[in-house]
Amino acid sequence: MRIATYNVNGVNGRLPVLLRWLKETSPDVVCLQELKSPNEKFPIQAIRDAGYNAIYHGQKSWNGVAILARGLEIKEIRRGMPGNDEDTHSRYIEAMVNGILIGCLYLPNGNPAPGPKFDYKLEWFERLIKHAAELKKLRRPVLLTGDFNVIPTDLDAKKPENWVRDALFFPESKEAYQRLLSQGWTDALRKLYPDQKIFTFWDYFRNAFARDSGIRIDHFLLNKNLEKRLIDAGVDREVRGWEKTSDHAPVWIEISDK
Repeated sequence: MRIATYNVNGVNGRLPVLLRWLKETSPDVVCLQELKSPNEKFPIQAIRDAGYNAIYHGQKSWNGVAILARGLEIKEIRRGMPGNDEDTHSRYIEAMVNGILIGCLYLPNGNPAPGPKFDYKLEWFERLIKHAAELKKLRRPVLLTGDFNVIPTDLDAKKPENWVRDALFFPESKEAYQRLLSQGWTDALRKLYPDQKIFTFWDYFRNAFARDSGIRIDHFLLNKNLEKRLIDAGVDREVRGWEKTSDHAPVWIEISDK
């Protein structure tokens, strides 16, 4: 079973890229972030025509998350990260798919930092850590995936020194990510490739993709129940080179049957 995560950076504007990637790779489950579309404008018919069921939590112009499944039932569990009833951002959706509890998230960027946006990032992160602790108590397979907007270590950037003033690389962001991991979650790519430079995002500016000047901010976190089923993981980096594509590339894991 292949599960992927992909920050599409606008699901309607990048729809040809998304559909091409789905056709070429046929992942079983896909978590999307940054839809930048209200629910009524989500391209559900095009997704269905591609062979996928979908649930989505959209928002006009910003944010938005979705879970797609090829020939599999999606049972929605929740939408929105609990802990703050005043938070209107569409950044989290959770569902059961093929016996796996999947949380798809788009963590706040936090820039410019310091400031209110960074404070919101840390507040949202704390709610994620609290919710993740509850998910960890479950005996079923669980994964959290999406755009975490965190560069965990120096290994996760081509030039770490270029990111020291960015909220994605601030000590507070990295510390929060490590606290999340310390609950017992496994970073799937690092489990399989502990010492390799792997990137999932390349800026549109300064010819970053051609220079491979990237960062790793799209992650898969697996609980112990699911970690033992991990077979493979990777990045479809060639998608980042397609015309009118997202600044992220799809990331995927392969897991065995029960």
